[in-house]
Amino acid sequence: MEGRVGVTGARRLLGRLRDVMAGTGTAQERLDNIVQLIAADMEAEVCSAYIMRAGDILELCATEGLFPESVHRTRLRVGEGLVGVIAATARPLALSDAQAHPAFAYRPETGEEVYHSLMGVPILRSGRVSGVLVVQNRSQRHYTDEEIEALQTVAMVLAELVAAGALVDVEEQHATDGIATLPHRLDGVRLNPGLAIGTAVLHQPAIVIRQLVAEDPEAESLRLDHAIGEMQRSIDRMLSSSELAHGGEHRDILETYRMFAEDRGWLGRIREAVQSGLTAEAAVQKVRDDTRARMKQISDPYIRERLTDLEDLANRLQHHLSGGATTAAVETEAEDVVLVARSMGPAELMDYDRKRLRALVLEEGSPTAHVAVVARALDIPVVGRVKGAIGQIDAGDQVVVDGDNAQVLVRPSEDVQAAVENRLAERRSRKAAYQALRELPAVTLDGVAIGLFMNAGLLIDLPELEATRADGIGLYRTELPFMTRQDFPNVADQTELYVRVLDQAQDRPVVFRTLDIGGDKVLPYLPETVEENPAMGWRAIRISLDHPGMLRQQLRALLLAANGRPLSIMFPMVAEVAEFVAARRILDMEVQRVGERGLPLPSSLKVGAMLEVPALIWQLDALCREVDFISVGSNDLMQFLFAKDRGNARLAERYDVLAPAALTCLGEIVRVADGCGVSLSLCGEMAGSPLEAMALIGLGFRNLSMSPSAIGPVKAMIRTLDVGPLRRYLADATRHTNHSLREKLREFARDHGVSI
Repeated sequence: MEGRVGVTGARRLLGRLRDVMAGTGTAQERLDNIVQLIAADMEAEVCSAYIMRAGDILELCATEGLFPESVHRTRLRVGEGLVGVIAATARPLALSDAQAHPAFAYRPETGEEVYHSLMGVPILRSGRVSGVLVVQNRSQRHYTDEEIEALQTVAMVLAELVAAGALVDVEEQHATDGIATLPHRLDGVRLNPGLAIGTAVLHQPAIVIRQLVAEDPEAESLRLDHAIGEMQRSIDRMLSSSELAHGGEHRDILETYRMFAEDRGWLGRIREAVQSGLTAEAAVQKVRDDTRARMKQISDPYIRERLTDLEDLANRLQHHLSGGATTAAVETEAEDVVLVARSMGPAELMDYDRKRLRALVLEEGSPTAHVAVVARALDIPVVGRVKGAIGQIDAGDQVVVDGDNAQVLVRPSEDVQAAVENRLAERRSRKAAYQALRELPAVTLDGVAIGLFMNAGLLIDLPELEATRADGIGLYRTELPFMTRQDFPNVADQTELYVRVLDQAQDRPVVFRTLDIGGDKVLPYLPETVEENPAMGWRAIRISLDHPGMLRQQLRALLLAANGRPLSIMFPMVAEVAEFVAARRILDMEVQRVGERGLPLPSSLKVGAMLEVPALIWQLDALCREVDFISVGSNDLMQFLFAKDRGNARLAERYDVLAPAALTCLGEIVRVADGCGVSLSLCGEMAGSPLEAMALIGLGFRNLSMSPSAIGPVKAMIRTLDVGPLRRYLADATRHTNHSLREKLREFARDHGVSI
């Protein structure tokens, strides 16, 4: 009873289905014929088709073998019963004893109690589950992988019948939020700041597949090979002619993308699907849907990024097969384009006209997503994780993308559009004013000099050093390049990267932070640990000390990259002085190792700690005796100080970094560091806001590190500030018990003419 359906059988079945699909009769009649045909061909006593309706309901729409009266009466919710599990997971399920499965749900109206084995597959279209196709047998049958593959292929044909809307109305297949003609707001996550307004263009590159079943599989194989060659050559041309073709982390990402275009496993699965009887276009779509369904449950950002790259390539390959245009922008005449997509690969963004592209909205995405990295290099605002964006934004809609506040305004009113245009004009004006300040020093009215440094984490950030005239890089996040690789970079690769950073910084100082991984920053080649509170778990220096070999390699690479130049290194998330001492001991070992090999050591070596854990505040005297400098990481410090999860929207406005408790804490750090003569800086979101930066300067901070875009506004504030009155004001205000001093500090700025 096993192994009935191989490649030949699948082709035969597809041929019969093609005749049914092309025949006469209603959609219901054709579906009835299809389930009968599948049951007979696969030697199953039952074949049933469940179609998804609004509200996550699966309705039995056709069956061969179950009681006929159960059709259109039996309904299951997604996740209910074995059929619901298949829909919920979008994964096939094959059971020799289905009734023993804990998810089995008995429905007496179907008469299925006599059937023991079950095989079911999701009916997928464009990565969405539109139904479930099931076969059942009385005996305890063990279904083979070939039979599962065959049923998946058949389900793909069924998906086209479902999509036509004759079985279940298209409007009822996918419920949508909002009313299509009214303005509304969508929330997401900031992937790249900025503000833009433009016409929505839906990035839906998938083509309509008009023929699923191949008449000549060998001819389809030749078509596929020709299209693969054309796709690979077009990618090479794109990389050589792109405005981003030279240097930077985006270049590494695009090179990795090209490697995926030559992946044997991916291409092999497509070729196998063609041999099963599908056209080349349908084979690409089948592998794409299978891969998406298999990987969509995975939360690992690196693996999900691989999925986005593969989907990008699948779209590109289908267009080469069809000879169609590769981007939706080709069909629009809009001068200001807001691109809306479920997800995108980095090369897809490059297909669009940079002169017209204003912003990007994604249903998925993360700050380290490859498309976000490339968009950042192009200075395009990006909002990600916007649930249902494609379903709620129509092509041609006016859309406002507020990257700063992670909001998307769909079909805004004329008043809102006018307000946005005014904000954009103000931004252009302020940008011009900040540009005029670029050559001027960051010195207050009473002569206090403030060091303005920038944060960076990718090579594409470094040109901002010259553009902003920053004093240097106060925080170089070394972990970001590690997160875009498939394995841990060796010493030579790391050294090359750090050399490029120091070369581009020229004579400006760079403070390298050792790997701050863990929490929400996962390396795919380290064992994943499931923690209830990862922000306070195994991360940063804790991982480095537990993996000293990894830390030694990074420190060795940094020392070699310096090659006689000054070098500054700091260790993240130090909770006690003993941790810093242990890390410093490992660094000393590497210094000795480099020296013993006769290689040039840094001309000067400064070693510091990031102060992010409140416990370290009560060890500052001891810490100051060990370090050359301290950098306050305000984001984590405030999170831990208030026991406030930064990602919890309910707590977003509950605690304020300008509360007296927070400012008193920061003031104490300044007092101890100044008393010990240790250099002190602060990096984090506080440093990049003019109002918060004003408070920090009043507390005594003289070095601030921020995103490049914040340097202009903060410098404008500094050059209008008199520190003396502010210091006296804060000394009195922090003794109060207010929830926040934010409004009082705004009043101070207005009263004293400080530009915030």
